Amino acid sequence: MKIAHLIMAHKEPVQLERLLNRLSYPMFDLYVHLDKKINIRDFEYLESLHNVIFIKNRVRCNWGGFSFVRAITESVREILSKETKYRYVNLLSGQDYPLKNNDYIYTFFKENNGRNFISFDESNESEWWQLAKNRYEKYHFTDIQIRGRYRVQKVINHFLPKRNFPLRVKMYGSSNATWWMLTTECLNHIINLVDKNKKITSFMRLTWGADEFFYPTLIMNSEIQSSAINNNYRYIRWTFESTHPDILSINDLEMISKTSCLFARKFDYRVDVAILDAIDDILNVKITP
Repeated sequence: MKIAHLIMAHKEPVQLERLLNRLSYPMFDLYVHLDKKINIRDFEYLESLHNVIFIKNRVRCNWGGFSFVRAITESVREILSKETKYRYVNLLSGQDYPLKNNDYIYTFFKENNGRNFISFDESNESEWWQLAKNRYEKYHFTDIQIRGRYRVQKVINHFLPKRNFPLRVKMYGSSNATWWMLTTECLNHIINLVDKNKKITSFMRLTWGADEFFYPTLIMNSEIQSSAINNNYRYIRWTFESTHPDILSINDLEMISKTSCLFARKFDYRVDVAILDAIDDILNVKITP
């Protein structure tokens, strides 16, 4: 059973190199999508690492824009087109790091074969959803590169009625829903649905933060729902009302060492590299470049 780790990266080739070396394993292939805004020259040397493949169809990603979801989806499409038949795609960022060794992670996939792991709030009445509704009920021009776009956005939202998702379904999502571990069966279902219903993509292009509700909404309103586990096995800590998860440091080591999560985010080796060294020491992992 082969696993494809899809890593969305936009900076810090040295930190990305460490993550790739840490995930080096015979049954893992490591796919890297590098934001098209970034000069690839600083990252090209990473393609020489074991089982590392760069996504060819790079997308220019804007924070909060649907462009990030498009980058993920097109990367998945590219992975699914390969001759190698993967059982899972595991979505990571370049600032994630494993909390378990590779044998443990691979065994987890084998023992849970067929289950789909993604996080979402059970209730549409949660505090997160109350804030998130504006992400799709209003127009967002994040990916439209024109001068004065936010001024135009404000005027349009003042006069036009609320937008409705093109499918009559219950919405699902959460602040941790971006990162998931999904079977290729599940991913093929999502891509086929999006390809057949162009209204979904047309609507989503004008949303904000779609990565936190796009995939869970499509999964939980399909026959895949029965295989969905409401847990993405990521340790992520948020500060109240922050738009970004906290940077984890050596002060978080005790909590990290107790969790059953497979991965954590987010890390910044320029802020605190000691936490990454400590995690590897606990697991007795030695990275071989």
